[in-house]
Amino acid sequence: MTHAHASGHRPPLAFHRRSASGTLERMTTAASTTSEPRARLSAADWETAALDVLARSGLGAVAVESIARALGVTKGSFYWHFANREALVKAAIERWERRDEDDVLRQVEPIADPRERLRELFRRVGGEAQSHLIYAALLQASDHPLVQPVIERISRRRLDLLTEAYRQAGFEPRAASHRARLAYTAYTGFLQLHQHHGMPRMDHDDFEAYVAHVIETLIPG
Repeated sequence: MTHAHASGHRPPLAFHRRSASGTLERMTTAASTTSEPRARLSAADWETAALDVLARSGLGAVAVESIARALGVTKGSFYWHFANREALVKAAIERWERRDEDDVLRQVEPIADPRERLRELFRRVGGEAQSHLIYAALLQASDHPLVQPVIERISRRRLDLLTEAYRQAGFEPRAASHRARLAYTAYTGFLQLHQHHGMPRMDHDDFEAYVAHVIETLIPG
């Protein structure tokens, strides 16, 4: 939810002073422009900062006060854009959802060859380091009323894309659905295993080799 002032700026304050001639002059000034040098942060700045916290520390760590400190502003800047923490969380995860759709799904959907479409999907998903962390954190909080519908929408879109690609690659409809579920649970299981169960983190080369192995295993030649 955004503040009623869509521009994000405080309305000017009006006051009067008496001039040298004794008449009253109406003056205006913008509130807090000197005391809050970064008060013009956009809603997107707050949403991005919230996603950074979510990726590092989970949903419970997303707090207005700590994000304001990190951004170098007071909470007053926050309330120009959001009514409360829940509004920020909703906007932030929906921003991540749009980015996932724009950077991943819409980039692979036009690929005509279904096998290459699958390979590119796996490569793109495998290359989004912060998105892994955000998704893993959201999976941990998937029963939260703001998180659940987002996880459901993203899962459905990805499963639909996988199923259609496997079907076009020659799988029977039921087999295509099964292979899509296998591929997707391999991805979400990997996130859970490495993010929340103490498995050693892979270095870049090991991770690239793992992604290549998944592609070789799950995508028909």
